[in-house]
Amino acid sequence: MSVTRRDWLKLAGAAGALGLAPAIVRAQKLEKKEVAIAVGGKPLTYYLPLTIAEVRGYFKDEGLDVTIADFAGGAKALQAVVGGSADVVSGAFEHALNLQSKGQFYRDFVLQGRAPMIGFGVSTKNMPNYKSPADLKGKKIGVTAPGSSTNMVVNFFLAKHGLKASDVSIIGVGAGAGAITALKTGQIDAISNTDPVVTALEKSGDLKIIVDTRTLKDTREIFGGNMPAGCLYCSQSYIDANPNTVQALANAIVRADKWIQAQRNNLDAIVNAVPKSYLLGEPEVYKASLQASMDGFSPDGMIPEDGAATAVNALAAFVPDFDPKKVDPSKMWTNEFAKRANQKYPNG
Repeated sequence: MSVTRRDWLKLAGAAGALGLAPAIVRAQKLEKKEVAIAVGGKPLTYYLPLTIAEVRGYFKDEGLDVTIADFAGGAKALQAVVGGSADVVSGAFEHALNLQSKGQFYRDFVLQGRAPMIGFGVSTKNMPNYKSPADLKGKKIGVTAPGSSTNMVVNFFLAKHGLKASDVSIIGVGAGAGAITALKTGQIDAISNTDPVVTALEKSGDLKIIVDTRTLKDTREIFGGNMPAGCLYCSQSYIDANPNTVQALANAIVRADKWIQAQRNNLDAIVNAVPKSYLLGEPEVYKASLQASMDGFSPDGMIPEDGAATAVNALAAFVPDFDPKKVDPSKMWTNEFAKRANQKYPNG
C-alpha cells in the first residue's frame, strides 16, 4: 500500500501550526509552568535529548517545572496522555498519525531523533542458524511494549517479507536490564529495542542484528524516506490553550539536541551527564551505543518535510485498521515551535 509522496508534501507544506504563530509571538508569559511528560523507556538513547534538557536545567531555564513519568514503552506513555494523567508525550512521531486515524488530534512539535534508532535482531542462542525472515515464523519477539515504535519496526519488516504480525508472538520486555535478561535467558527468540540495550547485546555476542535504523542511510533504505522518531507531542487542544508553554518545551529540547551534537567527539561528557543507572554498569558499552546512534539524533529539532509521508506508508503497511484516506498529515506535525527555538538559541 502506497501514498503518493508529492500529494502528502503539498499538504505538509501547510504544516505551520494552522494559525498558531500569532499566539506564539504574543506575550511570552507561560500559560502553565507545571508540565507532566510521559515517556516510554527514559534511559534509552532514543530519548536522550529529554534527559539532557532535564539534567542540564534547560526546562528550568524556560520557567518550567517539568515532571517526567517513565513507562515500559511508548504505547503506555501515549495512554497516559490520552487518559489525562500527562500533558505531553516524549514518544514516536508516528503515534500522532495513528491517533488521528481514530479521531484524536495530536501534534508533534519538536524532534529528538531523525531516525528510529532501533535495532532488531535474533538471539544467537535460540536462533543460531537464522538465514531469512521466514525463520521468524512462530518465534517470540521482544519489544519495549506492544504497539510501540519497536513493535512497528518488527511489523514493518515482517510485512516487507510477506509475513503477518500474527505469524509471531509479540512480548513486552521493557527498555532496560529486563530486556537484556529476557534475550540472554532465552525467554524470547528475537528483540527489537534501542540503545543501550541493542549495543549491550551485540557486544556480549547474544544478538545478531537483522534490521538497523540507527543511521539515516539505513533508515531511508528500509522505509523509503525520512522516518522521524522521538518527538514531543500533545493534543492540539493543549497547544491551542498553552502555546507559550509548548514553545518553552521546544526551546529546551532544541538546546538539548544542539548540546548533544556538540559532544560528538566528547562522548564522556554525555556519559557523565546522564544518571548512572542509564549505563547498566557498563559505561564503555553505553559510550559505544551513543556512537552507533549519533547519526540518528536531531541536530536542531526540525521535523523533515517528507517524514509524515513516510510514516503514513509505514503505518498503512502494518496497521490493519489504518486508512490513509482518513488522515491529514499536515495536522499532525509543525516546525513553527522548533523554528522559533532555533532563532532563540542559534548556537545551542
